[in-house]
Amino acid sequence: MRALQFMGPHRVEVNEIDRPALAPDDVLVASRSVGICHSDLELLAGRYIIPFEFPVIPGHEWAGEVVAVGRDVRAWGVGDRVVGECVIGEEHFGFSISGAAADLFVAKESWLHRLPDNLTWTQGALVEPFSCGYYATLRADNVDASDTVLVLGAGPIGLGVVAASVGRGARVVVAEPTAARGELARRLGADVVVDPLADSFADEVAELTEGQGASVVIEASGKPAAMATALEVAAFRARIVYIGIDVGGSAPARLGLFQSKELQARGIIGSPGVWPQTLRFLSRSGVDLSPLVTASYDLGEADRAIGAVLDDRSQVKVHVTSSAGL
Repeated sequence: MRALQFMGPHRVEVNEIDRPALAPDDVLVASRSVGICHSDLELLAGRYIIPFEFPVIPGHEWAGEVVAVGRDVRAWGVGDRVVGECVIGEEHFGFSISGAAADLFVAKESWLHRLPDNLTWTQGALVEPFSCGYYATLRADNVDASDTVLVLGAGPIGLGVVAASVGRGARVVVAEPTAARGELARRLGADVVVDPLADSFADEVAELTEGQGASVVIEASGKPAAMATALEVAAFRARIVYIGIDVGGSAPARLGLFQSKELQARGIIGSPGVWPQTLRFLSRSGVDLSPLVTASYDLGEADRAIGAVLDDRSQVKVHVTSSAGL
């Protein structure tokens, strides 16, 4: 069977490897669609937040079909459509444990969730990144139709925040300097897109909110300057959620605004405990995330998919697909 493998730092290959053995508590899954994430590029460069070893099969954003189960598995059967979480105790699927970028891979039944019938394989492989954006709207004290949500950054996570906020009925303003990503935000339902690099940015937000500022600000770019700006454009008693990741960066910020505006701010990472809720939301809300996928490659060309992510900054989410494994 075929597998995308990172053989060492900056070494990408599509190789023929042995079909994985099936332990009594294993579920054998045929990959159908797998997303490539910035974290995969960090892995390829030899960096990750927990230890791992080369060679490794990436792929933690995925949807697949069950093709066999071990004798102790009770929750799943052949033909079930599934998605799976990637943080497994101390291990990370697709990082310290080889992932889904192969014709077949193994998972444990407790990692898996049923993919609703009305969601495609492509939509299923977007559940993992979307769950992070959806979780941000929950941690913002449950965004609803009374809110104006300002999303700083329209990368994959920021666009997930847009889709989740729209699905929850909020008015959504997106701050994004790249025209193509701004247009994607509009396709997902954003009401307004503004340029955060413009000198008039804060004034535009004030005008759009009748001088009040945004009741919810979700920072999804991970840029320290944007993290500081969140305080400036927030309304009195606004809820701020930081989901963009930066380690070690800094920027000047007017911290007194926390008090003068009585702001509430949270930092979050990932999407712990919300996958079942996320899947119900996607199934019932009608939110379609598929516009996020800007390129798709067959697994046999997965090395080209990695190259597209590395070399083409216009890409938002690149998927690798397979119909093998049955």
